[in-house]
Amino acid sequence: MNPQPPRLPDHTDPAAPPTEPHPQPEAKAYVPPKWRTEPRFPDGPAPDPAGSHHERRIRSFQPRRSRVTTGQGEALKRLWGTWGFDIDGHEVLDLKVLFDGLPVVLEIGFGMGEATAQMAAADPGTGILAADVHTPGQGNLLALAERGGMTNVRVANGDAIILLREMLPPDSLAGIRVYFPDPWPKARHHKRRLIQPEFLTLAATRLAPGAVLHCATDWEPYAEQMLEVLTAHPDFENTREDGGYAPRPDFRPLTRFEGQGLDKGHVVHDLLFRRTAN
Repeated sequence: MNPQPPRLPDHTDPAAPPTEPHPQPEAKAYVPPKWRTEPRFPDGPAPDPAGSHHERRIRSFQPRRSRVTTGQGEALKRLWGTWGFDIDGHEVLDLKVLFDGLPVVLEIGFGMGEATAQMAAADPGTGILAADVHTPGQGNLLALAERGGMTNVRVANGDAIILLREMLPPDSLAGIRVYFPDPWPKARHHKRRLIQPEFLTLAATRLAPGAVLHCATDWEPYAEQMLEVLTAHPDFENTREDGGYAPRPDFRPLTRFEGQGLDKGHVVHDLLFRRTAN
């Protein structure tokens, strides 16, 4: 006779000893990446100043991580508390206090800040509120402003949409400058482009009547889109009587990036549209 195999305990066998349930692993709390939570400069620009908003919208920018030089880092440590602030959306700015009564132009995306510094030096009677998310560029602009004795520059760290929507009063800006924004050339990314009807509607509420929105790009399809949406928007009118592009105004410097593009045969288009008084 073949021996029977030993009976294994199961849940239906009353003689089987009780089995302990397998412990379920605890769900781990979401831990944001270090670049979002750990400031590289404790008293400088925050990694994600408006993170508490948790907005579910398509961003027109993408934070870049690159090395901060010693000079840029020293400028951030020394000057951020005086000339810089985070776009956190918590308060409405008093631009008259921030710029000692000067008319204020908002520049969205200033790169390394060379052109911004040149415009500030050439026009000390205008305050430039320069917004970007690129830490090396923020430090570089602060250093350039200090070196040139330009006290009419303030550097804002974060999302310019939150700055416009939540931190600037209506009709408070003497102009907005958007020079060489990311063209997002792939068709599936066109929705990320900054110059869209929704942005123009918001910008118009913060521009004083008669103030100018000045855009420039070397990406032909984006220039065509800019001209189309600006021309169609009821709150703006083209400063050009022919309804087309404008020549580069003298106050916008020719940047190194732009010069490189021109050497490659790129065509740069400027668009200057005035906010209507309706």
